[in-house]
Amino acid sequence: MFNCYPSKPLDQLTKILAAVAMGSQPADLVIQNAKLINVHTAEILPHSDIAITNGRIALVGDARHCLGAQTKIIDAAGCYVAPGFLDGHIHVESSMLSVGEFAKAVIPHGTTGIYMDPHEICNVLGSEGVRFMMEDASSTALKTMTTMPSCVPSVPGFEDTGSTIDARDIKESMTWEGIVGLGEMMNFPGVLAAAAEPHDELAETYQAGKIATGHYAMPETGKGLNAYIASGIRCCHESTREEEALAKMRLGMYAMIREGSAWQDLKETIKAITQHKVDSRMAILVTDDAHPHTLVTYGHVDRLLRRAIEEGVDPVTAIQMVTINCAQCFRMDAEIGSIAPSKAADLVFFHDLQKIDVFRVIIDGQVAAENGVMLQSSKSYLYPAVATHSMHIKQQITAESFRIPCEKPQARVRVIEVHAAQIGTTGKEVTLLTKNGFLESDCSRDVLKAAVFERHHATGKVGYGFVQGFQIKRGAMASTVAHDAHNLLVIGTNDNDMALAANTLIQSSGGMVVVADGKVFGLVSLPIAGLMNDQSAEEMSKRVEELDTAWQEIGCSLTSPFMTMAMVSLPCIPELRLTDRGLVDCNKFEFVSLIVET
Repeated sequence: MFNCYPSKPLDQLTKILAAVAMGSQPADLVIQNAKLINVHTAEILPHSDIAITNGRIALVGDARHCLGAQTKIIDAAGCYVAPGFLDGHIHVESSMLSVGEFAKAVIPHGTTGIYMDPHEICNVLGSEGVRFMMEDASSTALKTMTTMPSCVPSVPGFEDTGSTIDARDIKESMTWEGIVGLGEMMNFPGVLAAAAEPHDELAETYQAGKIATGHYAMPETGKGLNAYIASGIRCCHESTREEEALAKMRLGMYAMIREGSAWQDLKETIKAITQHKVDSRMAILVTDDAHPHTLVTYGHVDRLLRRAIEEGVDPVTAIQMVTINCAQCFRMDAEIGSIAPSKAADLVFFHDLQKIDVFRVIIDGQVAAENGVMLQSSKSYLYPAVATHSMHIKQQITAESFRIPCEKPQARVRVIEVHAAQIGTTGKEVTLLTKNGFLESDCSRDVLKAAVFERHHATGKVGYGFVQGFQIKRGAMASTVAHDAHNLLVIGTNDNDMALAANTLIQSSGGMVVVADGKVFGLVSLPIAGLMNDQSAEEMSKRVEELDTAWQEIGCSLTSPFMTMAMVSLPCIPELRLTDRGLVDCNKFEFVSLIVET
C-alpha cells in the first residue's frame, strides 16, 4: 500500500474518533500546552491540546478528558505546533537521492508530504520508472503523492527520450494507488493549439476525478493563459514575475511560488502577495528542485517558509501556503493540511515563528524525527538492473566526435546564453573564426562548444551548439541530468576534455563530471537511471560540494552551475535550447540551424 494518506482510512475510525473526543475512550497520544497554528482561521491558539488515536486527530482544545492510563503525553511547553509541511511540486530526482534517502533528509525539517512528479525517470524508463520510485517511497514515513508525468517527451518531435507517454498510459496510471493527478502539462503550445494528445491526457485525468498540474512558461497573461486555465489545469509553478503569479491567482489558478536550489523566483513572485491586498489562499510555496547540499545545509519546506517571511509574508500566512492551501489544491484537505478533528496527525513543532526551527515531527501520530534525527527506520529499496544500466550510446566517443566542420573562414553561429539562478535562456548570434576547417570554443568571449548524445536507444544522434554564461576558462563538463530527455550533455573548451568527460559518465552509468587538462576534477555518480544515487543526503552533499569546487577551479562562479547546465537541453522553455536532434527555437517551436545563413 502506498503511503499517500493516513495509515488507516477514516471510514474505519469514525466511531473510535468520536469516542475519544467524547472521553469515553482514551487517546493514544495527547499533545498538551501547544501554541496551535490554526490554518483554517489564520490564528495562533495558545494552551491548546491535541488528542490523537489511530494516526488521526480526534480533538483539538482541552483534552484532559481524553487521557487514560496508557495515553502517551507530549508536553509542547508553549512551543508552536503546525500542520505537517507539504511540498506541492517536487522532482525528487533533482535531489540526486533515491526517494528513501530524500525522505530521511526532509522529514526532520518538518516535511510530512510531497507531491512528486517523477517525469525525469519517466523520460528514461517510462511508466516502469515511475513505479520504481513509488515502490521506493512506499517504505518511508513520508506521504508521497505522485502525479503521473504528462509530457514525455516534453514537446514531441524535438528530442529523443527513453520512453513516451500518451493518453492510454495516463488512463491506465490513473487507476494506480498513489497517483493523485497529472504531472505538469509542459506542452502548453499543444494545449493552446487544441492538439489532440495533450487534451486527451487531460480528459483521461478528469474522467478519473483527479487534477491536472501545470507549466505555463510564458510571460503572457491574456488569451493564452486564459486558454490554458480553461483547459482545467489547476496550478502552475513557472511564474517568474509578480504579474504572472497575480494573474494566475485572479483567474482561479493556484500560483506555486518556486524557490528551489537553482530556480529562485520567490523574491519576485511573492510580491503578488506582499504588494497587493489579495487573499493568499491561491498561493503555494514549492521547491520544484532541491539538491542535496541545499537540503543538508538549509532545509526543505522550512527553508521556503523562512524565505517567505524574510520577504515580508506573515508567518501564519506562509504556513497556510505549505499546508491547507496545498492540500486544497490537490483536493486532499479532508485528509491532510490542517490540525483538526478527523485529519491525519501530521504535526511539526518549533520554537520560533520567524526561524521555523523544527525540533519534532509527528506523522500519523508517531514521532518520526526529533532534534534533526530520524527516529523511524525504513527498508532500503533496491532498484532493478534496468534502472542501473541505462547508458546506451551507439558510437565510441572520441575527440573527433565533437568536431563541427565549417568551410568558411568565419561563421555567424547561434549561441545559447544561460543566466545565473534562472531557468530561461537567451538566443544570441556570435561570429566565430574557423580553425583548421572546424568551429571551436572561444574562451575569451565565454563561448563554449556543446553536444548532446542520445543515450537511450543507441541511435547515434548528436546535436551540436554553443553556449555562453558559464565563464569557464579550461576543461569540460558533462551530465546525464539534462532535462527533460536526460541524454548525455557535454560542454567544454576543447574536444579532448569533452571526450574524457563523456566517457567518464558512460563508465559511471551516468552522473555529472568536471574535467580539465586530461584529469577528472569532480565526479558525482548517478547510477539510478543516470539521475540518482542511493547514498545518504550527507554523502551526496559532500560529493556535490566537491563538484561545485571543481567548477570553480575551471573558472565558473554561478550558483548551482550543474543545475543551470541541466536546462540547456530543455526544449519547452524559451528561448534557445539544444537537444540530440539539434537547436530548438523555443519561442517558435521549430528547429534552427547552428550556422546563421548570410
